[in-house]
Amino acid sequence: MVSLTGWWNRRSGPARIELYTRSTFHFLPLAEMAILGASLASGVAGPWPGLLALVAVHAALCAVLQARGLDWLLGRRERPVGLLTAVAALSVGGAATALALRSDSSLLSGVDVSVLVVGLFTFGLGAMALAIRGTRPRLYSVLGAAVGMAAVCALLGLPGPTAAGFAAAVLVTSGVMVLTSGCAVWLLNVVRELDAARELQSQLAVAEERLRFGRDLHDVMGRNLAVIALKSELAVQLARRGRPEAVEQMIEVQRIARESQHEVREVVRGYRKADLAVELAGALSVLHAAGIDGTAEGDDGSALPPDVQSALGWVVREATTNVLRHSEARSCTIRLSTGASAVLSVDNDGVPEAAAGGTSGSGLNGLRERLATLGGTLDTESLAGAFHLTAAVPLSRPEVSSPIAQQSGLVV
Repeated sequence: MVSLTGWWNRRSGPARIELYTRSTFHFLPLAEMAILGASLASGVAGPWPGLLALVAVHAALCAVLQARGLDWLLGRRERPVGLLTAVAALSVGGAATALALRSDSSLLSGVDVSVLVVGLFTFGLGAMALAIRGTRPRLYSVLGAAVGMAAVCALLGLPGPTAAGFAAAVLVTSGVMVLTSGCAVWLLNVVRELDAARELQSQLAVAEERLRFGRDLHDVMGRNLAVIALKSELAVQLARRGRPEAVEQMIEVQRIARESQHEVREVVRGYRKADLAVELAGALSVLHAAGIDGTAEGDDGSALPPDVQSALGWVVREATTNVLRHSEARSCTIRLSTGASAVLSVDNDGVPEAAAGGTSGSGLNGLRERLATLGGTLDTESLAGAFHLTAAVPLSRPEVSSPIAQQSGLVV
């Protein structure tokens, strides 16, 4: 079952909508062949090969125009002007030919010509709508088709009521077809825009956090660096004059530099410290804002040691970022269980096939290093469009005596 549905599950939301839309449009030429072919086959003398060939060519051109027209609307290729002209000409020419042969009982005896004529216009305009951008141009194309139908009937000498009937039928059926095609394209564009907005939202959240950190670091270092520069310049001037105060100024520079180093460490330590409860609440809020069904199960982690909470909080933060940026998830579940070890797992769906093998990266490697200082581990697994992340930290472990191992913050 997984192999049968994997090709669908691996697609993103916009890709699924596009596949559904294309499939619907490609069904229309088949419907044209079935409806118009059945109308021609109902004749007493049987279907006329010439008209059957015309319908087949018309349906084939409509199918190609729909595919290329949709690519044009999505910005992937140039406008298919030649195909648009060919479909329009064949629709009008085929309808005129059918009307001209209408009086010949030996050829079209028993054939409902009105179905053939109106069908050519309707299916043709349905395909042409994908090569026309904008509501008004599509509306004008429908009105133009109705007027053209009336003009063809007049040129062939058909009675006024008959011409009006054909024009009205083309106006109604073509209008419905063009409206349906336009709504399908509009829906596809809305889904694509929403997906782009969701990606932009996650990028803005990351950028905002970087700006906040940069602002805090600037506030701490800006004044101290300015003082260091001034005192260093003063020390240089005093040293050139042989004044002993230059030593005092450099001692002051050294003191300020050490204070700056300490302050930067405090800023980075505060930035790198993550509270598990806060991170869980923030992760659920961000997931819900992105339209993902996020849930938290198990322990709340309030009884865990502070260093374990901080490490697992970073796991939650990084895992949530990966869900937003590297998947088309519809659901995400975060579970925390405590015993001999604190085990945090994050499961989400919507992992594209291209990213299914991505079980490593700078973020995940950083988490592994952070957990390793506590004796913990981080495991990841991708299967059938789902991603599973598990972080485990033992709650009873020997003290680590190495200063490097004890230091989990950024060394400046």
